[in-house]
Amino acid sequence: MSLEDIDVQSRDDHVELLTRAVAAAIVPFLVVAFAVLYPWPDDTGRLFAWRIAPAITAMVLGSAYLGGAYFFVRAARATAWHTVKGGFLPVAVFASMMGLATILHWDKFNHRHVAFWLWVLLYFTTPFLIVVVWLRNRRYDAPAVADDVLLPSFAARVIGGIGALALATGLLLFVAPRTVAAWWPWQLTPLTARVLGAVFCLGLAGLGALFDRRWSSARIPFQVAIVMLILMLVAGARAYTEFDPSNPLTWLFAAGFVGATVATVLLYRRMQHPGAAR
Repeated sequence: MSLEDIDVQSRDDHVELLTRAVAAAIVPFLVVAFAVLYPWPDDTGRLFAWRIAPAITAMVLGSAYLGGAYFFVRAARATAWHTVKGGFLPVAVFASMMGLATILHWDKFNHRHVAFWLWVLLYFTTPFLIVVVWLRNRRYDAPAVADDVLLPSFAARVIGGIGALALATGLLLFVAPRTVAAWWPWQLTPLTARVLGAVFCLGLAGLGALFDRRWSSARIPFQVAIVMLILMLVAGARAYTEFDPSNPLTWLFAAGFVGATVATVLLYRRMQHPGAAR
């Protein structure tokens, strides 16, 4: 038996116990954060690690947390690595940016609140843990087989392009927060701009469609995206008075998020249908 044959046999797509354990350990942090930020976005100064204003920013972050909690629940229960692999690097980037934002804006946090120390614990450890489990588990990633259902090539390119745009927006928010705040459709501070930048960088997951078109690889990221997009749309409706109606980006954001939500749901339904293109 050749070394190549041995390598193929070792790629059995299993999910390591360490990967499951790390995923399960992260879930409670994200659920608690969502439970504070989304229902009570105006009370973050009392309930959270730092005061987030306006409310739309708190709810966008809360939306990302619930999407993340759903992803890690699925990762903790996954039986095939390739079905969840696409979420780990985006989460590592997100967590790294959040940790760096914490250091850069240390004085903005409520250091006496238990939520702050939970925040620090999460963002000063998660980037390393996520990278470790990704590096350990990626060696078991199974290759595609002939009967795998694939995303249409055009859809994969569009998803990849949207992911690249989200990543670029996130990086711009992070490296030039004051510049971006001047034209953003709602009020931002340097800290909230960088936090939003980290959220946008979760769009890095979309680039995965360019490298792995298997629907089984994309299904869970699609579900996460649908959860986050719907929550963000509801957040926008709840906090519509915080948007600047004279800013063209307000309407571009509204149209973009509605369009992305509808397109994601429709494509998800198509791919779930037995007659989906292969």
